[in-house]
Amino acid sequence: MSTDDKIPAREITPPELYANRRTVMRGGIIAAGALATAWLYRKLNGVELATTESAPLAGLVTPSDPTFQVAAEALTAREQIINYNNFYEFTTNKDGVAKAAAGFTTDGWKITVDGLCNKPRVFDMDALRAISPPEERIYRMRCVEAWSMVIPWAGFSLSKLLSLVEPQGSAKYVAFETLHDVERMPGQSNDILEWPYREGLRMDEAMHPLTLLTTGLYGRELPPQDGAPVRMIIPWKYGFKGIKSIVRISLVATQPPTSWNMYAASEYGFFANVNPDHPHPRWSQATERRIGEGGRRKTLPFNGYGEQVASLYAGMDLHVHY
Repeated sequence: MSTDDKIPAREITPPELYANRRTVMRGGIIAAGALATAWLYRKLNGVELATTESAPLAGLVTPSDPTFQVAAEALTAREQIINYNNFYEFTTNKDGVAKAAAGFTTDGWKITVDGLCNKPRVFDMDALRAISPPEERIYRMRCVEAWSMVIPWAGFSLSKLLSLVEPQGSAKYVAFETLHDVERMPGQSNDILEWPYREGLRMDEAMHPLTLLTTGLYGRELPPQDGAPVRMIIPWKYGFKGIKSIVRISLVATQPPTSWNMYAASEYGFFANVNPDHPHPRWSQATERRIGEGGRRKTLPFNGYGEQVASLYAGMDLHVHY
């Protein structure tokens, strides 16, 4: 895997759609002229920017619950978010995911929720959206490649979905699977990972209110390259935990296999908590690169959410359970 951050600092552009303008102002105003610079950079490097707009989401609100608040930071431009992605189901080229996923459709999408629960169920997207009114929430998302973004996600706590299927006492973990369809996701024809992509959480992690099922960003439905139509966001963990294009959620008794942990267990642990004191075998995780910024910044334990989530790991050695 490459750890290169191909987005230069000069490419940051203004967010087009974010509703909470005061948050953007607090984080700093970004020069509009950078948009032309970004366009020129992409053209010179042979990369076509994604231009197709996903549908807008209605009724978005910013939750007042302090659990969901983060320090004011400038948002990453939406253009960056939809044009620089990790989604190996389409391609390993971060700059090429948007183009490779452009024809991906999600009509008739369903998510099966099964396993150790009293009321297993299949949800279509209308049923999923009916679980909770859409809420726009700002989270800092950091990935193991040491680049990070600040993204306004629209979604709701996974716990609301799980409560509907009534988990049994024997359910200790929650396992997730991405769609496996080589025709629709051509990157699955390579063997870099064992398909389908799989992820998992401990039950208390899954039930934490910060663990989100998300269906949108920047006020619009998720585009294919960002995990349409529904993905996970666990903001205190590294990005590979945020499984995309989910089709199955299973409640299980034992720790489920997860894709990157199966690929390289010494590099990608099951928990994947943001821990600046635990280096990746091939690089330090003490600092990170924020897309759109020059230089590097200090990585925050639990991605800055320690007050909310550190108690989940009390007494655990986070160098062993990384």
